[in-house]
Amino acid sequence: MALWRRWSMRGLVAAVLATGALLSIDPGRAADEPIVFRNDTVTIESGNARHHFSVEVAETDAQRARGLMFRDHLAPDRGMLFDFKRDRYIAMWMRNTLIPLDMLFIDRSGRVTFIHERARPGSLKKVEAPARNRAVLELAGGTVARLGIGVGDRVLHAIFVGNRR
Repeated sequence: MALWRRWSMRGLVAAVLATGALLSIDPGRAADEPIVFRNDTVTIESGNARHHFSVEVAETDAQRARGLMFRDHLAPDRGMLFDFKRDRYIAMWMRNTLIPLDMLFIDRSGRVTFIHERARPGSLKKVEAPARNRAVLELAGGTVARLGIGVGDRVLHAIFVGNRR
């Protein structure tokens, strides 16, 4: 009985510490806390057209956790590129996000593998692609439909293998 209590207390302490670690990178708790993003550009090749966007790059855990939260506007030629550094299953959500977004899931070669259009602001529903991807590009809601961007289109940026702008 004493051994069980010791192990269960250790488990409880570990769970509390893990929860605290997760909360410490939760940007929703401190909207005014500054997180600085690197600025860059991406180009989407769609059919015969090339669409250029100025993006902020989210490449750290804190940057990816904050994303476009608390923004009330995103210009039509702007976006955010989430770099997960390796292929993995990616789940996104819209917590504390005030504007609708189009999410383009991109594999390591720069190909768009999955698109979720007009993600609903504030939604806690996970948006997941069925395959592993390297990155997600978030654009203002409606951009995909307006420009005719589709699965299979190519995103040009230095993070993608064999990909030049």
